[in-house]
Amino acid sequence: MTVIHSKAKLIEGFQVAVDDGRVHSVLLDLPPENGTDMGPTALELAVMGFSGCLATIFTLMAKKMRVQISDLEVKMKAEKPGDAHTVTKVDYEITVRSGESEKKLNRVFESTKTHCPVGLLFKQAGVQINDNLKILK
Repeated sequence: MTVIHSKAKLIEGFQVAVDDGRVHSVLLDLPPENGTDMGPTALELAVMGFSGCLATIFTLMAKKMRVQISDLEVKMKAEKPGDAHTVTKVDYEITVRSGESEKKLNRVFESTKTHCPVGLLFKQAGVQINDNLKILK
C-alpha cells in the first residue's frame, strides 16, 4: 500500500502552502479579485495534476512497451460552469512525436487512460472526459 501525505498551511490572505510530506511544495492562491494571484487555485492544481499525470503515465507506458517517443505535450481544457461547484468536463489532447506505428502509439494511449490515477479520480467523480491523440512524425 502506498500512503501519500500532504499538509496545507495558511500563509496570509488566501495564500496556502501545500506540501507532499517529502520535499516539494506549491503555493496556492486565488485570482486577483479575491487573492493575490501568487499561484494556482487548488482546482487549477488538480487539473494541472491530471495533465501532468497523463504525460508521466504515457511516457512510462511507452517505455514499458518499448515504444520510442521523442516529444510529448498534453493540452487540457477543464470547464466549471457557473452553477457547478467543480469541474464537469475535461477535453485534452496528447501530442506525441514518434517514428513508431500509429497502432503502437494508440496502444500506449489506451493503456495510459486506464493507468493514469488522477484521470481515474476525475472519471470516478463523473467528469465528462474527451480525449484525442495527435501523432507527429
